[in-house]
Amino acid sequence: MDELSGVTIGITAERRAGEFIAALERYGATVRHAPTIRIVPLPDDTKLREATDAVLASPIDFTAVTTGAGFRGWLSAAEGWGVHDALLDRLRASRIFVRGPKAAGAVRGVGLREDFSAPEESNLELFGYLRDVGLSGARVAVQLHGTALPEFTAPLRDDGAELVEVQPYRWHSPEDPAEVRSLIDAVIAQEVRVLAFTSAPAAANLLTLAREHGRYDEFVSAMCGDDMLVACVGPVTAAPLETAGIATRQPDRQRLGALVKLLVADLSPAGP
Repeated sequence: MDELSGVTIGITAERRAGEFIAALERYGATVRHAPTIRIVPLPDDTKLREATDAVLASPIDFTAVTTGAGFRGWLSAAEGWGVHDALLDRLRASRIFVRGPKAAGAVRGVGLREDFSAPEESNLELFGYLRDVGLSGARVAVQLHGTALPEFTAPLRDDGAELVEVQPYRWHSPEDPAEVRSLIDAVIAQEVRVLAFTSAPAAANLLTLAREHGRYDEFVSAMCGDDMLVACVGPVTAAPLETAGIATRQPDRQRLGALVKLLVADLSPAGP
């Protein structure tokens, strides 16, 4: 399996990075790993604990689950705080809306059941459907993942909902951005042929770090070059890049394995 032999791929992921790197290296790729974000450990996240306590304080009418990983992380933190079962009971009494099958799997994995799953796995569908049910006076828990979604949560408040935003996996910039700066320099020097992204915060912060490095315009120009491939696991991940004018490739299914197969298909004449 050497379809990617001679291809240098830059990745910025922190979560599941080892799995991603191993999959690419099995196809012969050279991988440059430069995490652009770091995760606040869940048990130490005081904001997550405060949001959890707010959910437990009084009944919840609706729960919106945006990611399976975020939902599982929230419950894991709740278990460490000794409120896991109480949280499940609170959520069980609510109507649960999820953003696609991965979120649904996490919900069902703990014995809960969703009322609605967004067919296209998009936040637009999820929050649009939630608004359609009527939220005036309702108490709504929204599980976010890594970053706030004001474009979707503000309309819920405008509809009269009392919102509790629960944000597991809060991101910060890396403590030492040297590896990221090196990756940015390598892309500009055309030493890296591919950048592959699995999360919107990682993509967005790479652009921020490029600006702080003083090479934003050069970096964006290089990413738009004819010999450069920028691939994202899905449209949410791609959004910060496309807003900056960078074209991306995305697999049909928003899965890590599908992203790897896309890279093989695009970079190898023989395909996967």
